[in-house]
This record gives sequence, structure tokens and C-alpha cells, in this order.
Amino acid sequence: MSPGDRLTHPRAVLAAEPVPDVVDRAGVPRHTRRVHDERTAAEPSPSVRSATGLLRAAHPLPAAAVTVLGTALGVAAGLSAPRTLLLAAALLAGQLSIGWANDAVDAARDRLAGRREKPVVAGHVAARTVHRAAVAALLASVPLSLALGPVPGVLHLLAVASAWGYDLWLKTTPVSPLPYVVSFGLLPAVAATAAGVDVPAALVAAAALLGAGAHFANTVPDAAADARTGVRGLPQRLGVRASRAAGAAGVVAACALLVLVPDPDVGTPAAAVLTVAAVVGAAGGLAPGRASFRLVLAAAGIAVGGVLLAGPRLLG
Repeated sequence: MSPGDRLTHPRAVLAAEPVPDVVDRAGVPRHTRRVHDERTAAEPSPSVRSATGLLRAAHPLPAAAVTVLGTALGVAAGLSAPRTLLLAAALLAGQLSIGWANDAVDAARDRLAGRREKPVVAGHVAARTVHRAAVAALLASVPLSLALGPVPGVLHLLAVASAWGYDLWLKTTPVSPLPYVVSFGLLPAVAATAAGVDVPAALVAAAALLGAGAHFANTVPDAAADARTGVRGLPQRLGVRASRAAGAAGVVAACALLVLVPDPDVGTPAAAVLTVAAVVGAAGGLAPGRASFRLVLAAAGIAVGGVLLAGPRLLG
């Protein structure tokens, strides 16, 4: 075949003639339009993304944990089903307000630290939306709390106010553990007074110690971000190693207090669980690196389980 024949060969014709793009009426190639439509369909709508971001900004796991713990203590204290639901609603409203306030106040710091896991920084929800949600939840918590009665209502609102104080100011001061001590310490008192029973001082003290330990342990993963944004609470001033030790010490002391104080007796099963929590917490204080944080966190969870197991004996 001569060079001239190549131009008339069928393969040569197919290679030489460009295949025109098939376009839609807007002039966009249909393949490009199809890929764009598929990607758009896979993405959540702005309203869904905003709702999901708002839920994440509430710190749902800690909010649920505190709500479940306080409600379980209310059940152990003998609350009726309607008042148990009321207690749960009050606790949840307060916790949602605290979580939303935290992310709303910290929005500028989180942007500076590049914390893309935060929904406000990621652009999933506006900071003003989170702020409004925090205020709405706070306002809802007032009648819900007072419906439990004047004493438990005021105690719960004091606990919420203490946590808001941490969000707004105290987290950057040397007294940053104080709101955790106050808010966690008041939790069993709220449940007990709502049921009209006495709250053991040992349980209040143990809850306060657990709260302090949680504060110190919780700062360890955020140490680098806190350094960049100037957060200088007590754990940041002491350093990561001391914070790990303080977190472990809070858990161990809480468990020891409940196990060793003879009155009220938590019972053998709860004492065994609390002893395991103390051992795990002590190991966390000695372990290196991130293993320390995980062990202290696990010890706190085990300790909460022991408190719930002991609840009927403590508040019955």
C-alpha cells in the first residue's frame, strides 16, 4: 500500500476524522454533565449537611454519656418513669447547650489551628447557627430543670452554668479543672434530690474526681492545637506528661474512694469493677505516648460502669 493509499484505508479514515463530542443544549458534553450529576447526587443537600454538622458540633458522645449516667442514677434512686424522662430531657438539653457553646466560642481558635474535623471549620454549619442552637438549648433547660423541683432544678442549672463558664472563659485559666469538678460533682446530687433521697458525700466526691480526671485526660490529644491557639488551662500549663498522670490519678482516686469508704457499701460486684478501673487507670498514668490517654479513657469508662452497678446500693 502506497503512502497515498493510507489516507483512504478504513482505519486511517477513523483515525483521521475526529469524533464530535455529543453535547446537550447548553453546549456541555453529555459525559461531563453525567459525571457532574452523579457527583452532585452523591453529596448531601445543604440542609442535610447543616443538620449533620450541627449534631456533630453538640459533642454527641459526651452529651449522651452524661445524660445516660445521670438518668441511670435517677433510676437507681427510684424515680418514676415520667420523672425519669423529665430528668433525661433536662440533662440532654443542658449537655447540648454546653457542647454547642463550646464549638461556637472556639470557632476562631479551631480555624487558626486548622481543625478540619470541626463542622464549623469544615463549613458544614455556620458558627452563628451553632450559637443560636446553644442559646435555645440553654433556655429549654431552664423549665425542664425546674420542673424536677426547686432543689434539683437549681443544682442542675448550676452545673450547666459552671460548664458554660468553662466554655466562655475558664478553659484558658489556671482554674480550668474547677468547672469539671463542680458540674460532675453535682450530677449525682441532681439525680438524688429529684428522687427525694439523700446523696452520699462519697459519690459526689467520686464524681468530682472523675470529672477532674476527664478534664486532664481530654486535653492530651489537643496539646499541639492548644499550643497554637494560646489555650492555657491548667493541663496545658503542666504539660502532657503531668496531664496524663493527673487524669489517671483522678480516676484512681474516685475508684478508691468508693471502694474503701465503708458507708455506703457499693457491693462486691461494683467494688470488683471499680478495682479493675483503678488498675487500668494506674497503668495509664505509667504508659508512654497515646497508650496512656487510651488507658485513662478506658479506666474512666469502666469506673462509670462500676458507679452504675453500685447505684442502687448508693441511692436506694
